[in-house]
Amino acid sequence: MGAVELRGFGWRHAGRLAWAVRGLDLRIERGERVLLLGPSGAGKSTLLAALAGLLAEDSGEQEGTVEIDGLDPRKDRERVGIVFQDPETQLVMSRCGDDVAFGLENRGVPATEIWPRVDEALRRVGFPYHRDRPTAALSGGEQQRLALAGALALRPELLLLDEPTANLDPAGAALVREAVARSVDADTTLILVEHRVAEALPLVDRVVVLAPGGGVRADGTPEAVFGAHGDALAAEGVWVPGRPVPPRRGTAPAGDVLLTADRLGLPPRLAAVDLTVRAGEALAVLGPNGAGKSTLALLLGGLLKPGTGRVAASTELAGADARTAPHRWRAPALTRRIGSVFQDPEHQFVTGTVFDELALGPRRTGRTEPEVRATVDGLLERLRLTRLARANPYTLSGGEARRLSVATALATAPRLLICDEPTFGQDRRTWRELVDLLAELRDAGHGLVTVTHDTEFVDALADRRVLLDRPTAQVPS
Repeated sequence: MGAVELRGFGWRHAGRLAWAVRGLDLRIERGERVLLLGPSGAGKSTLLAALAGLLAEDSGEQEGTVEIDGLDPRKDRERVGIVFQDPETQLVMSRCGDDVAFGLENRGVPATEIWPRVDEALRRVGFPYHRDRPTAALSGGEQQRLALAGALALRPELLLLDEPTANLDPAGAALVREAVARSVDADTTLILVEHRVAEALPLVDRVVVLAPGGGVRADGTPEAVFGAHGDALAAEGVWVPGRPVPPRRGTAPAGDVLLTADRLGLPPRLAAVDLTVRAGEALAVLGPNGAGKSTLALLLGGLLKPGTGRVAASTELAGADARTAPHRWRAPALTRRIGSVFQDPEHQFVTGTVFDELALGPRRTGRTEPEVRATVDGLLERLRLTRLARANPYTLSGGEARRLSVATALATAPRLLICDEPTFGQDRRTWRELVDLLAELRDAGHGLVTVTHDTEFVDALADRRVLLDRPTAQVPS
């Protein structure tokens, strides 16, 4: 049970000219542990959705076949458990324990077995709260652990994990990897998509690399694949272990203060914080899941009213509005001065195409149409989104959506840019392009604040670091 076979498989989403994945021939035997790699947009998430039976026949065009134990996955979904790139899309109940129990109840598991299996799954993923915890009170990383617990509780024959540690702090990511290692028995087939390749290798015995144009680029043991193709794969965007990325240090000392936080907090989500943000400086905000990092980003960005303390903008940033707190500025003024990139990219999309999403900010700031097109075309090319210019933002892969959300903020070149997990879901090439774009903004004298768990990103770009601890009440952002 749990054997996977694809023959000439391809899928094109409705309304798209390009195929998400095509010409794929692949067989995975029962009990294999497979790390699925490939550049951003190569079709990794689409392939997992196909194996989970989630690609409805009327939602796109299919070529070839995909089977699990000889059956179409759409007709036998109970064999498969999946954790998506965005765990929030899997949470359906208001309490954490109920959410993990939801799948068990739908499959008719006896009531006497449900809660022991729920508690076991929560324990295995290192979930830090009681099962009565509201799902709305979880940070993004805690949501990922809860979604993984829901999948593990079902004891699937095929377990599909789409970047399960993407938004976790290092300690939380290690807990999830340990949970996967403990909970996947010898008969369970595992297919894992993960950009943290070095950390994921102990979980797998086989590596399959998808080619962006279709088909399989490389297939074999980790040692064989990276030994024979490591340099070429790194150049194509795969995160190959042992290939460090050069840092982008600032070209000049930090400039004047743009923003000051004085005992800034929002109890119980964020304990009081003191910090300054300077022009020409990249400030990294670090800390465990639930420390309030995303809440701090929203407060600094003028998108939340402080519960304690204050945020003060300098005259250089705010001009005549310097005596007014950023959350009280008019929307056009806030947009020009401070750009924000949310943890969930889809929360900031408001138009029907990628091009219009990028053009919206420049148009609102009064740029001419030729200037708008030049800005948009430049960002599309640098972030490898040109072929998606007419696509709906909500149909993008996780990595593509993240690049678009960062690009929308860069399009207006605000004096201060605040990003929440800007490198989520990126391959090596697009990650470097994002780092270069943010470094160029910093070197041009703009302020930059990033909330991140990406230690490579911090090492490459950050000029200064701020470490947050969990509030005493342990209520996450």
